[in-house]
Amino acid sequence: MAEIPGGDEQLHGVLAAWADGDDQREAIAAAIVSLSGAGVRIGRELAVAPLVGGLDDVVGNNASGDPQTKMDLFAHGLVLESLRAGPVAAVASEEEELPDVLVPGAPLVVAVNPLDGSGNLAINGPVGLIFSIRPNTGEASEHVFLRPGVEQLAAGFVLYGPATILVLTTGSGTDLYVLSPDDGVFVRSRRGIRIPTGTPEYAVNASNARHWLPGFRSYVADLQAGTEGLRGLDFSMRWYGALVVEALRILIRGGIYLYPADRRPKHRSGSLRLVYEGHPIAMMIEQAGGAATDGRDRILTKSADDLHERTPLVFGSADKVARVGRYLDESYDAERAPLFASRGLFRE
Repeated sequence: MAEIPGGDEQLHGVLAAWADGDDQREAIAAAIVSLSGAGVRIGRELAVAPLVGGLDDVVGNNASGDPQTKMDLFAHGLVLESLRAGPVAAVASEEEELPDVLVPGAPLVVAVNPLDGSGNLAINGPVGLIFSIRPNTGEASEHVFLRPGVEQLAAGFVLYGPATILVLTTGSGTDLYVLSPDDGVFVRSRRGIRIPTGTPEYAVNASNARHWLPGFRSYVADLQAGTEGLRGLDFSMRWYGALVVEALRILIRGGIYLYPADRRPKHRSGSLRLVYEGHPIAMMIEQAGGAATDGRDRILTKSADDLHERTPLVFGSADKVARVGRYLDESYDAERAPLFASRGLFRE
């Protein structure tokens, strides 16, 4: 087995060098260390969850109305416990309607999805922790989280798979860390990730196709048409049902992720949560040279009216994301052109 890199590439060492005596950076570093510690503890519990049994049982609905499992609540509790000792004033979570106040007056606030993809627990599928670190602006506890995503100070996610991986940005590139199982330390394995371009892969939940709006339906139809269609290229589709693994694949392999708004009443504003999913993922993607929008507008410029506000989310290679925006423009919508309409001359 290859030798694990030394302390200068371990998370604590990287953060210490980055902070270098700056008060705000030291606070951010402390919060990241606490969150990574929570990630390690959650991973240990997930490893034995099948032996314990019942942790994937649905016990109700979370603040967004989605099914909530026992493990969701357990992960939420571990995140709160880990952050209580840090410089964090409040934590907003998918699992609670309102933020939990930790240390009033502390310089930071943290928004989290403690266990993204928890519907995969029963099949031992990919799940993860997503977090966003923001400045404490002194506003009322909920409103401090509603500001635009460009104000984030750091963002990251932990993905549990064959390896436990931490993807992290503090605003100067996106790095990848891997958990060393022997000592429980995250070690940086990739620095300054750049999203590859030209990758013929896309991720979308095709079961929702009948609900999509025309421009988006046209975009995906052209991908599916492969070499015989307008794009003249065969594309592969992926869908894991967990935002964290989709984001990692985009960061490493390129392509595009698509979760649009659609005609269903609960999804007309999108399905993913802006504050603790859209914003942190968008920051990591942009810091890796990609783009993230709601189909048209940049995600990081959007502010929220509600802590659990939903948003469409499109991210990946910048050229691919821009193409989606053109399809959503009425003047580019092939569905509205007679020759290419659903029952037109060039559609079967």
